[in-house]
Parts: sequence; structure tokens; C-alpha cells
Amino acid sequence: MDVRRAHERYQGGDPAAGVETWHAFSFGPHYDPDNLRFGAVIACNEEHLAPGAGFDEHPHSHTEIVTWVVEGELTHRDSTGEETVIRPGDVQRLSAASGVRHVERNAGDRPLTFLQMWLAPVEPGGDPFYEVVRGIADSTPYALPEAGAMLHVRRLTAGERTAVPDAASVYVHVVHGDIRLDGEELGPGDEARLTDTKDVEAVVVSPTAELLLWEMAAR
Repeated sequence: MDVRRAHERYQGGDPAAGVETWHAFSFGPHYDPDNLRFGAVIACNEEHLAPGAGFDEHPHSHTEIVTWVVEGELTHRDSTGEETVIRPGDVQRLSAASGVRHVERNAGDRPLTFLQMWLAPVEPGGDPFYEVVRGIADSTPYALPEAGAMLHVRRLTAGERTAVPDAASVYVHVVHGDIRLDGEELGPGDEARLTDTKDVEAVVVSPTAELLLWEMAAR
């Protein structure tokens, strides 16, 4: 298990424009050849947008983009014709495939925080695809077969335990709260990268906690 702390992320964005970004993986000018990806995950960006701030239209290709809103509302518009508002509890997925352009903005009147996770597809190309799952339940994993991955959401209270999937690779991100994972304590923004997991549990040591776990097949 490789634990990475929130304060170790690479800082990006444009604070003067109301955009602050914290990158978990090598990104842009923060090139780190030892931190390019884990399993299918190639980016996990924590984004903070002030009211009115956002990202102007920009392109993506050959990437599965999954977004999880922590607080606030995210307005999304893309070249497939989709325009939606994403709220906490929703899973948004944009399959960039052969190429797509999109805009992301905080059109609300309060701060917005969201996680955007990029996964490498098993096969590049294809047609862009977009979907939103509203209010995903803890008991319903979100399957992403194009990347050989599955997203599990865990919302827990003090003392509760949750099993980490037995898999070739598991990426754990703590959204809220504190947990103990295989002897390590993790807090908000911390992550753990586990290989060949078996019979591993996370225990909540704060009043509540929210975790995102990517279960990934061998690649």
C-alpha cells in the first residue's frame, strides 16, 4: 500500500481567477516520471472554483473522465450537446473517445469543490459518450468497463467498517472524515494505492466519512 497525503499534491490552477487545483498525479508542469498513473487512473484532481469561475472550452481525447461533486453545483456543457448541472451524490462521466470539447463552470453563488478522475481506456478511439447517474447509492457500484474499472462510493459513520474490494489494483480517496486502513490513518484528501488486495478493511475513526474506491482489473 502506497499512501499519498493531501498536502503532497501538486498545486495548480489560477487563484487570481478563482480556480485552485490540487493534482494527485504528474500533471502539466508538475512532471514526475514516478507518479504518472496507478492502474487505469491517470489523474485525480481536486478542483475549487469560486462563484463565476471555471474552465473555458477545452479538448480531451482517449480519456474516461469521471466527476464527483463534494460541495456546490457544477455546470457542464460539451460538444456532444449535453448541458447539465451536477450536485453532490451524482456521478458524471464523459468518455472523450476520439475527441470532445467541454466547458465547466461554477454558475452558482457559493464555492464549488469537485473531484475529477481520469482513467485510461482499454482501447482508444470510438465515439464520445456522456451520462449522469443521479444520487448514486452505496450499494450500487458504477461500472466503467471501457477502463476495466468500477467505482464504489462508501458513506459511513463512526466505528463502521467497509471492505476494500479484492482486486489487482484499488485506488482509495478520502472525501470527508478520517479512516484507518491497514494500520494507516487517512484524512480528507489523502489517498491509498493498493496492489493485489485481499481481506483489507477500512474503519471510520471520525463521526462520518465518505470514500471513493476504484476497483481495477490487471492491465
